[in-house]
Amino acid sequence: MKKMKLPLKILLGALALVLVVIAGYVAYVFAAYYRVEDNQILPVVAMDGADRGELTAGELYRVASYNIGFGAYSNDYSFFMDGGKESRARSPEAVRENVTGAMETVAAIAPQFLLLQEVDIDGTRSWHVNELEQVIDPQSGGLFVNRTFAQNYDSPYLFWPLLEPHGANRAGQVTCSAFPIISALRRQLPIEEGFMKLIDCDRCYSVQRIPLAGGNRELVLYNLHLSAYTSDGTIAEEQLAMLFTDMLAEYNQGNYTIAGGDFNKDLLGNSSEIFGVSGPAYTWAQPIPASLIPEGLAIVAPFDEEKPVASCRNADRPYGPDNYRVTVDGFIVSANIDVRKAQVWETGFRWSDHNPVFMDFILQ
Repeated sequence: MKKMKLPLKILLGALALVLVVIAGYVAYVFAAYYRVEDNQILPVVAMDGADRGELTAGELYRVASYNIGFGAYSNDYSFFMDGGKESRARSPEAVRENVTGAMETVAAIAPQFLLLQEVDIDGTRSWHVNELEQVIDPQSGGLFVNRTFAQNYDSPYLFWPLLEPHGANRAGQVTCSAFPIISALRRQLPIEEGFMKLIDCDRCYSVQRIPLAGGNRELVLYNLHLSAYTSDGTIAEEQLAMLFTDMLAEYNQGNYTIAGGDFNKDLLGNSSEIFGVSGPAYTWAQPIPASLIPEGLAIVAPFDEEKPVASCRNADRPYGPDNYRVTVDGFIVSANIDVRKAQVWETGFRWSDHNPVFMDFILQ
């Protein structure tokens, strides 16, 4: 047998080295993966806001929810996992500008309760800007007296796209209240297993307890961000079933319950028709089956019939009139809550791929 030619040996050796590197990287990603513990007690942190006294029944209050998109999504931004081109915010300055714009918008909405999602505390994608420090800055409005943070993302270094990897990132959900939060808890949600768990977040919801005047009842406030990048979307229904069970137990004890956040579901049921756009059958943008919603709870989809505005755009390209748009941000309430208004606050997706949503309500 003739000796193998040197160029072929070099080629095979290089190929073997590449395969070893790839196998080592895959092993690293799986070895580094972990899930945050369930029933984790969350610290309640004081903020520099005005004391508003006690929460009472019969008064009108406002809750807002805003997915700030880790400070990357100006309205001309596109994201690689949505079919776009970019994988990181464009600069630290862009991150600060977008987060500042988002919080100025919150100040204009003037809620007593705020639910934020995709707040990075340290990330390659957000240039290691601590966005938590920025959103709780007193200069952002001084609206709140307490806040909590629930981590739902701590990824190993994701080396994709090759020329500008998404990197390693830590992020979570921030809940702020104008009234004292007496305790808070992080609940771990079920997620899809296998490879898909590496590209989805460590999904959770946080539970904040806010006492009413008199001390015998509480407003139990949930901040959620359900799964998006899944194979078929059914995992979000399992997540909702868990949340509904939790909320019903609180309601049956006489408490008031509100859940809000990014559902990654079409809360209107027919957003494509309403907003005159079409797109692929995204697994994250399917309606919630009516049969899933138990008696005693209701989905509140923010909507203005006279001026319909979507809460989210698909970031496969910069924002324009032909972008796929859908309302995935909203609320769930128990039957003892009187909802007076629920709308999307129009920003033109200037600071995020989401518009904030708000709901005015009375505790009956």
